[in-house]
Amino acid sequence: MINLKKIGVLLLTGLILTGCGNKKENKINIGITQIIEHSALDETVKGFKNALNENGYGEEKVDIEYQNAQGDFGTAQTIASSYAQDKKDLVLAVSTPSAQAMYNASKDIPIVITAVTDPVSVGLTGKNITGTSDMAPINKQVELINTLLPNIKKIGIVYNTSEENSIILVNKLKEESTKYNYTLIEKGITNINEVAPALDVILKEIDVLYTPTDNLIVASTPIVLEKANESNIPVIGCIEEQIKQGALATETIDYEKLGYQTGEIAIRILNGEKPENIPVETLENTKLIINKETAKKLNIEIPENLKERAEII
Repeated sequence: MINLKKIGVLLLTGLILTGCGNKKENKINIGITQIIEHSALDETVKGFKNALNENGYGEEKVDIEYQNAQGDFGTAQTIASSYAQDKKDLVLAVSTPSAQAMYNASKDIPIVITAVTDPVSVGLTGKNITGTSDMAPINKQVELINTLLPNIKKIGIVYNTSEENSIILVNKLKEESTKYNYTLIEKGITNINEVAPALDVILKEIDVLYTPTDNLIVASTPIVLEKANESNIPVIGCIEEQIKQGALATETIDYEKLGYQTGEIAIRILNGEKPENIPVETLENTKLIINKETAKKLNIEIPENLKERAEII
């Protein structure tokens, strides 16, 4: 004999489970792909998530999948392919290599980029891509060198030749350095194992070491500072965390604010705007940060005009 009551309970249970499944499926699925772990990129992701949470796109509405390529472009491509196959509603690509991998993988999924130096120069333009640039204020950084270290003549830079954004920064540094008649000494590397040997060579030839927003170099900050300290060479950093770790000074942007601004762009897209109608944005305001202990160790006197506007740590 058919138990109608039992059938009714099973049907009701099935409807409830189906409803729960639909609810989960109806969440917005966002992928985050990041090339490597270091404080600037991590802060950018933090700011992005804060923007979502504070504007009605919290966990109850959004599922976020985060993956880190640990510095390997092949892994970044694998992450991008998986996000494309999953048909994410939107992807945040943090850094130039991650953005390039994601854009190669999909021309349909909305891609919001950040911590990309020059999107146009590296081909990150199209109907499904927009975001923010972290172009370093190199003009201000070289001016800082001139003010803080008035007697230097040779600036050194170590950079990853595999990162197109780093090559762009080297060229901009060359341009700015000519304004002060500085000699720029370059040393290109391709992996983390080459950082220390490159520093051993270049530190013998320079008066100050400039570190670009190169993901490999920033991730290698401890060894950069160790080697520079051994040679008594000041380091001009590119992000705040480097100054906290012992670099002399920098003029930089706030990466958490950059991430927040990127999150606001993502929200506009989730609300219906097309990426192609949103220009890539930059963070105009910068901040000056100086490590007073490092300055003291190097016998560098901080000029009063810098003290007045600097964050001294």
